[in-house]
Amino acid sequence: MLQAMSDQTQMVTLGCRLNIHESHVMQDLATKAGLEKAIIVNTCAVTSEAERQARQTIRRLRKDNPEAFIIVTGCAVQLRPEVFGKMPEVNRVLGNDIKLKASSFAKDFPYRVAVGPIERQISEDFPLLKKFEGKTRAFVQVQNGCDHRCAFCNIPFARGSSRSVPLGLVVQQVQWLHQSGVKEVIFTGVDLTSYGKGLPGDLTLGRMLRRVLMQVPAMDRFRLSSLDSIEIDEELFHLLAHEPRLLPHLHLSLQAGSNAILKAMRRRHLREESIDFCKRLLKERPDYALGADFIVGFPGETEEMFQETMDLVDECRLSHLHVFPFSARPGTLAFKMEDKVPGPVIKERAARLRQKAKQALDQKLGQYLGQQVDILMEENNTGYTKDFLRVAVQNAGASSCVPGQILRVTIQDRAPQGLVGILDETDTQGYA
Repeated sequence: MLQAMSDQTQMVTLGCRLNIHESHVMQDLATKAGLEKAIIVNTCAVTSEAERQARQTIRRLRKDNPEAFIIVTGCAVQLRPEVFGKMPEVNRVLGNDIKLKASSFAKDFPYRVAVGPIERQISEDFPLLKKFEGKTRAFVQVQNGCDHRCAFCNIPFARGSSRSVPLGLVVQQVQWLHQSGVKEVIFTGVDLTSYGKGLPGDLTLGRMLRRVLMQVPAMDRFRLSSLDSIEIDEELFHLLAHEPRLLPHLHLSLQAGSNAILKAMRRRHLREESIDFCKRLLKERPDYALGADFIVGFPGETEEMFQETMDLVDECRLSHLHVFPFSARPGTLAFKMEDKVPGPVIKERAARLRQKAKQALDQKLGQYLGQQVDILMEENNTGYTKDFLRVAVQNAGASSCVPGQILRVTIQDRAPQGLVGILDETDTQGYA
């Protein structure tokens, strides 16, 4: 939560990595517009719980900051403008269609609630950032929207159809961030593997990555946010498997381990294809850490089908899971489906899958005990390995653990959701 109220615009970001990038853009726009004592809340709508948390957050912010000018935007606002427009705690409501426009943050903006159709031109979506305030890692939006209609998902209604950032803007954004001191870039979007749609030429995500790698040679740490494995073509696979500047951590949109449930979800892959992809990648590059999103309790899910999801964690050697209890979202196909799984059963299955995830991560962490690893330092004497494991440096000093340095540490122990490392006292300058 926020600290004491200041004149500087403050952000509260809920939800995905794309929201994080957009929040930095909005904070920059609001600061340039001269808004004072403003708090911008960027909401998420992936589940009904996410919307509830957004409303709760707004109420708490108003209670703690009675003088603040509170602006609310994001996917929950785009889908339910009437709900957020009625909240007395809110001063301004902005839809996804205008939240990245400079005029939306003007002091004399003429509307309290401004939420319009999501269809708009790509050129309006992507103002560039000169820096990613206070961060050594930066999220870079390269794509937005989605043309698929998975049965459980309402995000296409909140973000519109798939559209891509022109290659030149992507390169320029990465160059600027590198010049500002950012050490690592994570490319993000709603449906990353659809990158290239609407752009001239025959661009794909793999070809865009090759151009960025070539044109920004000094940036040597890149990651990709969540991918749909069935849409990873051979060119992109080759980069994932063999390009050292693409760090060995990948998060996959798998959602379920049962073919029956995948079909009901209107997904485009089978469990066998997920297993094949993970095995191929790990064969080429065994140091990969693989993660995945899963939805538990989708309508029609039996205990046997759920067990197939549990088994998939082992078969794909997953170590980082995001587990979502099924939430029926209005406007989606799943909202009207029968054979709903009872709430207590969903809760129990989600707990079991999370316990499975904890065991898988613990096994991954155990492989590092006694090993030397390089970590990119961030705040609070912590850093991340190349495969995105969090490391707390136990003997950190002010002069040795500066954010942005790459340091070599010896792993001594596990920690909650991470590792504990010891810095070699003779190596106080780091590697970068």
